[in-house]
Amino acid sequence: MTTDRFDVRRQIAAAPDKIFAVLSDPSGHVAIDSSGMLQSAEGDPVRAAGEEFIVHMDRESLNDYPLGKYDVTVIITRFEQDALIEWTISGQVQPPMRHIYGYQLEPVSGGTLVTSYYDWSEIDERYREAGVFPVIPEAGLRATLGILARTVE
Repeated sequence: MTTDRFDVRRQIAAAPDKIFAVLSDPSGHVAIDSSGMLQSAEGDPVRAAGEEFIVHMDRESLNDYPLGKYDVTVIITRFEQDALIEWTISGQVQPPMRHIYGYQLEPVSGGTLVTSYYDWSEIDERYREAGVFPVIPEAGLRATLGILARTVE
């Protein structure tokens, strides 16, 4: 059986609003990225689904495909203040890949249970056939949660 989605969880000793402030800020995405691909970002913190910001990327950090430096537009697909943020990306590769990333926050005693997910179940068949997914391994999501914890605790 194969899966087209990773879900990882970690309890973080910080309130949901403090964590969400990092996740809704473009520079926060760069600060907690464990892959090394996100170099910098442009844009204001997002406040609703449909909002966008730009991230300057460097694929050489993964050393898997020779894309070098490029930009992507992050498009917020779901947004619930202090509870859920989800996005997809659009960039130089067309049609858009239609993979999504997100965080769900649940208040718990002593902090917040944070679920990070990455879903590539809706990718175009040409990308599936190319064998490029998942772009980020499950361990990368776990590492990013560790950096998020270190950032907000």
